[in-house]
Amino acid sequence: MKKYLTRFLTMLPALALLDIIMNPAFAADHHAKPWQMGLQNAATPVMERITEFHNMMLYIIFAVAIFVLLLLIYVVIRFNSKANPTPATFSHHSLIEVIWTVVPIIILIVVAVPSMKLLYYTDRVENPDMTIKAVGYQWYWGYEYPDNGDISFTSILVPDDEIDESKGQKRLLSVDNPLVVPTQTNIQVIVSSVDVIHNFAVPSFGIKKDAIPGRVNETWINVKEPGTYYGFCSELCGKGHGFMPIEVIALPKDEFDAWAAQAGTDYASYHEYKAHLDTEASVSSLNE
Repeated sequence: MKKYLTRFLTMLPALALLDIIMNPAFAADHHAKPWQMGLQNAATPVMERITEFHNMMLYIIFAVAIFVLLLLIYVVIRFNSKANPTPATFSHHSLIEVIWTVVPIIILIVVAVPSMKLLYYTDRVENPDMTIKAVGYQWYWGYEYPDNGDISFTSILVPDDEIDESKGQKRLLSVDNPLVVPTQTNIQVIVSSVDVIHNFAVPSFGIKKDAIPGRVNETWINVKEPGTYYGFCSELCGKGHGFMPIEVIALPKDEFDAWAAQAGTDYASYHEYKAHLDTEASVSSLNE
């Protein structure tokens, strides 16, 4: 039995490698795939650490599950009524009781220490290079760039009958105005909502932050490579919950600067329209 347990434990690295090889999310576009195994490819330092923690937990869970299974098999074979017709009369064993109390405590400490370090790392926002605000609406997202001329726009799902596959658009994932970010940049993401609770989640970035009306939450990202990344609202927020995806396009810094300069012009009409709506709302409230 010890021989088979040793063999299985030596196979665990190979199983982890198989999981990576069979994971189609390591392709150029970062979204879930049919028959996907494992997590999506890490695009940020946060997701890299989450993946490392996940793999460590996989080893621990496998080891504990196999140990308990082998112990159960041993008990069934060794102490069944035929093999052990006269059962022992004692019911306690001090050493075993100490072991099965201390060993789980050690395992919990091994898990807790890196877990707390990871929570701190994912939550910190130190000296960001820029800030982006993501606001949840029923049922779409709005984005603001306070450090880039107050660019702001809404991001709405592209309907099925308007999907253009030649442009790489994907059903239930592509939007009319994607969130554009620069690569190799510490970006503070401020998340809020104007109506109900939403959740801003992008698996490849390792972020999942509640958007709560009247409150501001924050997280951070630093996208390593250019590409298109997809996320979604992961909080049940009403009938349109499944139709408010997040599409993020990461560009090199020089290309992002060019996009930001052009976006300031492209979304100027949006600012005027929003100001008009705010004025009408103020006048209406005064009349009431």
